[in-house]
Amino acid sequence: MRKSWLIVMALLLVGVRANSANAQVAVDQTLFLTFIPNVQFAPVYVALEKGYFAENGINLTIQHGDEPVGVDLIAANQLQFGIVGGEQVIAARANGRPVVFVYEWFQNYPVGVVAPVEAGIASVEDLRGRRVGLPGFFGASYTGIQAMLAAADMTQGDVQLEPIGFNAPEIVCVGGVDAAVVYINNEPLQIRQRAQLGDCGSVSDVIVLPVADYADLVSNGLITNETMIAENPDLVRAMVAAFDAGLRDAIRNPAEAYLLSARHVEGLLTDDQRVAFEAAAAEQAVWLDANPAPDASTAVSAYRLELATQRVDSLVRLYSDFDPATLLQYAVLVETITFWDADQLGVTDPVSWAVTQDTLLNMALLSAPLDDLDAAFTNVFLPEQS
Repeated sequence: MRKSWLIVMALLLVGVRANSANAQVAVDQTLFLTFIPNVQFAPVYVALEKGYFAENGINLTIQHGDEPVGVDLIAANQLQFGIVGGEQVIAARANGRPVVFVYEWFQNYPVGVVAPVEAGIASVEDLRGRRVGLPGFFGASYTGIQAMLAAADMTQGDVQLEPIGFNAPEIVCVGGVDAAVVYINNEPLQIRQRAQLGDCGSVSDVIVLPVADYADLVSNGLITNETMIAENPDLVRAMVAAFDAGLRDAIRNPAEAYLLSARHVEGLLTDDQRVAFEAAAAEQAVWLDANPAPDASTAVSAYRLELATQRVDSLVRLYSDFDPATLLQYAVLVETITFWDADQLGVTDPVSWAVTQDTLLNMALLSAPLDDLDAAFTNVFLPEQS
């Protein structure tokens, strides 16, 4: 009896120690995000709410702030991870800040030019001599318009660039500019909704010219620093794995992603909408269980196309029950997913980095190419694709 009791106690102690060891494995980490809480950060919210960070040993908190501040903190290893644009990584490394891009979140650059159809603008060349609004002479919007102009053998002097802040829908609707540089997953939707309501002056619809049609620039992704890569690569891999899992789920079930985002972003859902989104999320979950992601690369594109169709269908069904204005942020999420999705998530392309660097050189934001551009990014931490 005594021997049996001792064995039981020993096993219990082993279990307690194992649980304590597992608890000690979890580390506190802060993920730097730009802007403010927004549905466009849905992959992070999904990974938090579904426990993907916790499963990878990370107790995650979020810190919002200005992108250059985040870059400086990560470069100094005061923070270890953040979501940052590729051009910021190149600019930082040019100034001796050892940040590294480890996961490409946006596979397509989300910036472009929006113009009323009445303006007769169908190409970048049509912007010659026109008044083009942009948030300011900084950031992704400024980089994007410069890349578009260069692709058309034009320069900034060929157009009239006017800073308008982040007010493109208002300015375009009152005819304050002929076109505007915007995030094309967001502002065009707002302008179209205003036009449909007759609240956009003489504008009936808009045309959108994506930067990605003219130049393959690197957009937002997960970054860390060289110290983390050298000293704690397992933590880098864990952060990438958690973010990747959240991104995949957001792409495959946007209604669920929207529900989970509502816990972090105020004003996304009304009570009656919640019921509809819960039903849509549950329906999609059933379909996903019956139709898991294919392993064969030849079937991935068809699977992605089916998911894209389902995302649009879900939005159309919700439009039949709710005012489109109250569903704007869900429409933004559905549109934004098209910029994240790819056959292989997270992969970053060296050619895109060269194009981005060339654009910064043409803008005189870099005085010389980086000595080792390849050191600015890596694909080695990506999980196995599925």
